Amino acid sequence: MPNLVEVNYEQTGQSKSTNEFGMREMQEKAFEQRDAQYLLLKAPPASGKSRALMFIALDKLVNQGIEKVIVAVPERSIGGSFSNTDLKQFGFFANWDVKDKYNLCTTVDSKSKVQAFKEFLDSGEKILICTHATLRFAFDQLNESKFNDTLLAIDEFHHVSADGENRLGEVLRNLMEKSSVHIVAMTGSYFRGDSVPVLLPEDEVKFRKVTYDYYEQLNGYEYLKSLGIGYHFYQGRYTTAIDEILDTDKKTILHIANVNSGESTKDKHKEVDTILDIIGTIEDVTDDGVIIVKRKGDGKLLKVADLVNDNQKERDKIITYLRNMDSVDDMDLIIALGMAKEGFDWPYCEHALTVGYRGSLTEVIQIIGRATRDSENKTTAQFTNLIAQPDAHNDEVKLSVNNMLKAITSSLLMEQVLAPSFKFKPRFDNDKTPPKKGELKIRGFKKPISKKVNDIIESDLNDLKATILQDPQMLKAMPGNIEPEVINEVLIPKIIKVKYPDLSEKEVKELSQYVVIDSVVRNATIEINGDKKFIRMADKFINLDDLNIDLINSINPFQQAFEILSKQVTSGVLKLIQKAIEATRITMDFEEASILWPKIQAFIKEHGKEPDLNSTDGKEKRMAECIIYLKEEKRKRING
Repeated sequence: MPNLVEVNYEQTGQSKSTNEFGMREMQEKAFEQRDAQYLLLKAPPASGKSRALMFIALDKLVNQGIEKVIVAVPERSIGGSFSNTDLKQFGFFANWDVKDKYNLCTTVDSKSKVQAFKEFLDSGEKILICTHATLRFAFDQLNESKFNDTLLAIDEFHHVSADGENRLGEVLRNLMEKSSVHIVAMTGSYFRGDSVPVLLPEDEVKFRKVTYDYYEQLNGYEYLKSLGIGYHFYQGRYTTAIDEILDTDKKTILHIANVNSGESTKDKHKEVDTILDIIGTIEDVTDDGVIIVKRKGDGKLLKVADLVNDNQKERDKIITYLRNMDSVDDMDLIIALGMAKEGFDWPYCEHALTVGYRGSLTEVIQIIGRATRDSENKTTAQFTNLIAQPDAHNDEVKLSVNNMLKAITSSLLMEQVLAPSFKFKPRFDNDKTPPKKGELKIRGFKKPISKKVNDIIESDLNDLKATILQDPQMLKAMPGNIEPEVINEVLIPKIIKVKYPDLSEKEVKELSQYVVIDSVVRNATIEINGDKKFIRMADKFINLDDLNIDLINSINPFQQAFEILSKQVTSGVLKLIQKAIEATRITMDFEEASILWPKIQAFIKEHGKEPDLNSTDGKEKRMAECIIYLKEEKRKRING
């Protein structure tokens, strides 16, 4: 099966070039906002978030009156990203210096991490590295005032949640409310797998945001020039199909299926052994824990790391080896379960192969990030998801198919994340000035005048589109079941109001218009014909110069994504997907009904009958649901 998404880059080298202080493009962008009390840094893997934090933290220590810096990471293995770094040699005014005693991710001291954390706060030392868990446990034994004049940096910030039962989120809210703490929140993905927001809107608005997207990062690389995202389906057990997808000539991270998923055989160790047997014969296991496998066919010796192994001593050996690798020849294949995702750095990785659906966009982005480091050994990176092919005649697989839809939707969202940025401007009849590079002029478009809306467009647009595409009503609407006008004028504004409750009706309309335009352009195929750009939408060529708001409102901007999907998956599977996500009750409001009513009248006039509730045409079915809704509303009013 071909890739659902294929993205190419210009290889400008810009994202890796540094200024006179040794800062990359993203780090310089973040450093400009160093005076913010609450800073949210959203940037992809390998963009240099760890060092960006070092620059900001040192400035706060030296110039802003901050006394201490605490860096919290989700797991110990990521703590290495914040180890001692000589920044002066590149032109910065200070070095990042962490005493071994207070790097609680690498210290071998058996003393309580929480006790060491508390000692740090009373000591003269400046920097401490710990895990999220240590931060939570230490917080339980401390008063919020102990964090006054302290910078708290939280790496992989999407682990925070506004859910009242999320302890990290509770720690953050309490510190913001009851102390003078400064916060730098860092993440490569500001999405969660559940529907719970990372921060409540009233807390999120307090953060100054710096966004550096995937396109900026990858477009500025020296070597990597393309990224493919594909889905492959298998029947039976995935181990029977793995050899068709696993190319051992490519540096690969293979994430096997979660043990609780339907794709898992429930014996993770046997799965690893089976994969190794498929590759070849084990020749040796080195003192560092590297498995040497003699490949079938040509006898090439491959180096394999098994991170599924539960033996802590053995796993620590191979993790140490992986952490110290510095050559492309040091490793060929890493087999993992829950590890080697967030913050795991193996620049030479060319292929991220994942078995089983991943319902969380966060996890998809993190896994893809393992293969998108820039390295001289590769020009192409690949993410492949190997998923069970459902039996279209078996109702028991509906849930699995729905999960597959989530995974595919995640990949399509990646297309949004990876798309180049466009700037939209109004086009007037007497405007003869040609648009600049990356600029599109559209008839009827009104440029947002609200600062709030412009700030969201600059820093939150991809997050907003992710929220829209993960909304349950939108999932129901996207297969073409709901009229585009309803999506554009009702559903999208409603989602915006929930995500940004402080926006006025006018601002909601401005932002909604921008989202629709941006999604139409990004989901289209843009071609060059002479000096004219065209958008192919629904098998019609639209002259970009004539693109206007009325036209956009007649198009479901997200439908193109499902058209791409339909070319890759059988009709039987698609039908089952549609059944799996179809709501058991009619959900509608008067706004949607008022838009559908004229279409219902036109349908009756044309066909001589009312729309059929059991029609296979999603739009006809929705019109039938609208009639039921209106009849029920009328009954309610009559009965008072």
